[in-house]
Amino acid sequence: MKNNASTGFIKSFLLFAIAFVLIVTTTPIGFVYALLRQLFLGKIITFQIYFIELALALDNTGNVIMQHLLNDTLLTKNTNTYLFGNKKETISSVIGKNHLSNTLSPLGKALNRFLNWLDREHSLNSIDYNVKLWRQLMKH
Repeated sequence: MKNNASTGFIKSFLLFAIAFVLIVTTTPIGFVYALLRQLFLGKIITFQIYFIELALALDNTGNVIMQHLLNDTLLTKNTNTYLFGNKKETISSVIGKNHLSNTLSPLGKALNRFLNWLDREHSLNSIDYNVKLWRQLMKH
């Protein structure tokens, strides 16, 4: 049993390492290519869509990468707490859900106020109701 766990860990770490190297090395190339392509094709208007899609992808990635930090610093722990970490959800959506259930920590409330200052009712408008609680509150 212990061998299977270590083999699983090694495989998952190798997949992560390969994905990380690929994203670090190829993202700048793909980004510059997309910008130049759209400029030469005269499709400047599609930049807005491209940048919004990139922002959402980075937000979802941040939700996964920083889940432990965000769970520990922005949330209070109780049965109504909705955790960060779902790859299909943005950080703002999770903040909005926890705002509704009153499970934001003081730092989480401050971040929510800042987001709402930038964009009125940002976290509430960002809630993705199709994404359900995907795991139980982790015991620390």
